[in-house]
Amino acid sequence: MRWEDLDQQPCSLARTLSVIGDRWTLLILRDCFLKVRRFESFELRLGIARHILADRLKKLVEAGVLDKVLYQERPRREEYRLTRKGLDLYPVLLAMLEWGDAYMADPEGPAVIRRHKKCGAVLASRPVCTSCGEAVTAHDVSVEAGPGAGDADIYLHAATAVRSSSA
Repeated sequence: MRWEDLDQQPCSLARTLSVIGDRWTLLILRDCFLKVRRFESFELRLGIARHILADRLKKLVEAGVLDKVLYQERPRREEYRLTRKGLDLYPVLLAMLEWGDAYMADPEGPAVIRRHKKCGAVLASRPVCTSCGEAVTAHDVSVEAGPGAGDADIYLHAATAVRSSSA
């Protein structure tokens, strides 16, 4: 599987990685959720080369994750704002931040604490079953071919084949 072909794979994770799967893009998205909106602000905060930043922002706009919004006419200046599609990435980034806080933080603890504005509780991302409300781990989930799988169920059979060949 080639990096350039990820968006053609019959796998939602591969297709997602084709949009947000590099380190600069994830850091740009982190900053978007921290209300950074302007090119120069991203550049300054991230220490990223202008051409790389321009490329990643363009890709996020083309993918519908960010919108360019005019904030000044003369000279013409635009800022980047998360779209609904972009805002829907928050749980993904929150889960990654939580993993980083658990396994990569300094001994003193995480650099940032995220609190629910309404009640003040520290946020924790916990996948739950939308039907019964029970917390879910990887061991609680079964995987089956979906309507878009086509011949892609090879991914499902690969795990079974590895398990049965090692038995």
